[in-house]
Amino acid sequence: MPEDISPTSYLAATQRVAALDTCTISDALDKLGLRGTVPGLVRLTANRQRISGRVVTVKLGPAIEGLPKRHLGASAIMAAQPGEIVVVEHRGRTDASGWGGLLSRAAARKGIAGVIVDGACRDLDESSELGFPVFGSAVVPLTARGRVAEHDWGCRVTIGSIVVNPGDWVVADGSGVVFFDQQHVDEVLAEAERILGRETAMIAALEQGAPIDHVMGANYEEMLK
Repeated sequence: MPEDISPTSYLAATQRVAALDTCTISDALDKLGLRGTVPGLVRLTANRQRISGRVVTVKLGPAIEGLPKRHLGASAIMAAQPGEIVVVEHRGRTDASGWGGLLSRAAARKGIAGVIVDGACRDLDESSELGFPVFGSAVVPLTARGRVAEHDWGCRVTIGSIVVNPGDWVVADGSGVVFFDQQHVDEVLAEAERILGRETAMIAALEQGAPIDHVMGANYEEMLK
């Protein structure tokens, strides 16, 4: 359990985040003038579940001399707590994999909720069979060996254009990936829950037969103002 948040607050935040999808979180960030949505990251495995939780970070880069000899992602997996999500800075690379099947297997056994890679992954069939969610921007069979190395972990990373720190929160589903930091968690969740409440009422109105032009009228366009 993270040391910078009480057990009660952490559990409550985890449950609240799990009830929200990426679109609702993204709308809340828009309303608050915050950035966190990363275009181009999609669910690569066949699993359809949404994942959410605090992040453990990995920074990848070119394979150069002098770096510690360790398998990319292994240290983050060992350090992660159940329910956390590994987030990998791969600099958008699609010419080599930044995550593979053995990592998915180890992460699944550790209880990690999923992985998000800013770049390509491989062994997607294996990850799907394991039921381990993998999000990224591409699939490629090319190995990282000799091409990519782990430069650091548990550090600040950049995913797309979004700066992500260890302990930040992330939600990932069929619509994409959205990050927000611990500093803003209360206001983001409060605004997202407000938006969700309004959209839930709109869904109910549609189910009861209200015309779409009435339900999605001026009030909908003003939701984020």
